[in-house]
Amino acid sequence: MSLTEIHSTTSGPLTGRITPLAFYAGATVLMASAIVLGFAAGVSEWSFGAVLALPLITLTALWISGGAATGLLGLLTASPRAIPVPEAWTPSERTAILVTVCGENPVPIATHLRALRRSLDTSGTGDATQIFVLSDTSRDDQIATEEAAFAPLQQAGVLRYRRRAINTGRKPGNIGDWFQTHSDAFGYMMVLDADSQMSAHRIRRMIWQIERQPRVGLLQAGIALIPGTTRFGRHQRVASRVLSRNFGRGFAAWTGESGNYWGHNAIMRTAAFRDAVLLPTLSGAAPFGGDILSHDFIEAAWMRRAGWAIALDPDPVGSAESAPQTLGEFHRRDRRWCQGNLQHLRLLFTPGLCPISRVHLAAGILSYLAAPLWLMLVGLIASGLVPVSGVVPLLLVAFVLILPKLCAMIDWLGRTRTLRRRMVAMRALVGELIVSSLIAPLVMVRHAGAVVSVCLGRDCGWKSGRARRFYVPDGLPEMAVGGTLILLAWATTGSVTLWLAPVVMPLCAAPVIARVLNASA
Repeated sequence: MSLTEIHSTTSGPLTGRITPLAFYAGATVLMASAIVLGFAAGVSEWSFGAVLALPLITLTALWISGGAATGLLGLLTASPRAIPVPEAWTPSERTAILVTVCGENPVPIATHLRALRRSLDTSGTGDATQIFVLSDTSRDDQIATEEAAFAPLQQAGVLRYRRRAINTGRKPGNIGDWFQTHSDAFGYMMVLDADSQMSAHRIRRMIWQIERQPRVGLLQAGIALIPGTTRFGRHQRVASRVLSRNFGRGFAAWTGESGNYWGHNAIMRTAAFRDAVLLPTLSGAAPFGGDILSHDFIEAAWMRRAGWAIALDPDPVGSAESAPQTLGEFHRRDRRWCQGNLQHLRLLFTPGLCPISRVHLAAGILSYLAAPLWLMLVGLIASGLVPVSGVVPLLLVAFVLILPKLCAMIDWLGRTRTLRRRMVAMRALVGELIVSSLIAPLVMVRHAGAVVSVCLGRDCGWKSGRARRFYVPDGLPEMAVGGTLILLAWATTGSVTLWLAPVVMPLCAAPVIARVLNASA
């Protein structure tokens, strides 16, 4: 079994002409160059502000062009041939299924694990798998509830439950403690978060896949979203369903053996994880020092540096997780991710890393730095310091932003066979495009605020349980930024230009947008 049977690293239309990585790099540079040249052509006067804006537009153009190139490559990449797991096959080594919890409601987790244990036994992999619940819960009331939920399952042999008294190293430390005492008894380990779910069928298939590929150290599964309870939760699930399959196929194609790890819903060899279990502690205090928050990218980079292949199977069937159900929850999660990703600035040039691993780290960093860069660019345009005219640059940016969605639509429509299904798919894609266009400026403002907060030295903590000092209504900060841009444009140029309208209008309507999206579906 080759890696192309796990993910398609060879694309049909590209075979024999250009490698997926070369296509990705070339398409990224080409689209970014078109945006930069279009912007330069639209500048009516090369003032100091226009010169300052040029590197801002270059970096942001590279960021959005990389996503567009991945979506386009996904469309051009042939889907891997599905090979069924032989019915008579049994694993040659045992797999530990590690479920990490830290203060979450244990009842639905226990219910899922009971059903998973039953399904694993039925599928024929029961004797070769062991479920461990690894807890970092620290509040007394939560501990009591957690023990009440898991103790009966432990007594029944469904799982093994362990809670740490001292939560050294957060989640990596939690898994590391298990690894030091139990890893010798297992050939593979599968990591799940408290809100993760995987079916027995998918677990069995992933064990089979990694067992047949001795060079693969980690196999990451594609991840679907569990149905949401709010309009925002439903939007995220629709976006995931319509976009992730095509995007994941493109991502798997250009990353090849140097894929990435998303922290859960992945299986890895215990022999490979030994090269990543002891992550460095960054010197200095948080937010840039201390424990590494976004540990998954680093673990994948460390394993790849040791010579292991990191693969992605983008199929989301049988692999799912929950998503934040309100914009407020989404922003709080992103604040933690922002801090963790910006810590990667200190690890980006670690000796010996694979070049594509460095690309993953740089992309994660830029995913948050892009927001203040966009906001600075919008501010320069609103203030009149960057005199631009015409709609060509705006149309180029819009096209590159929409291209991954267009590719996903073509892929989706190509897989549907009836008119009714195609109409449903079209409605879902159009709805996703509208909602994501409204949310994007709001996320930009919050990401910019998160970056500024980290740069000011403010540590967000990690599941600290601390209450917020004061309450700010959802959408109010975004509306304030939108109003400021309008006043700035009115005072300097006399109007909100066409360039600003797609950003300013959703910002000014942010409280209404938040209220509508946070409502129950």
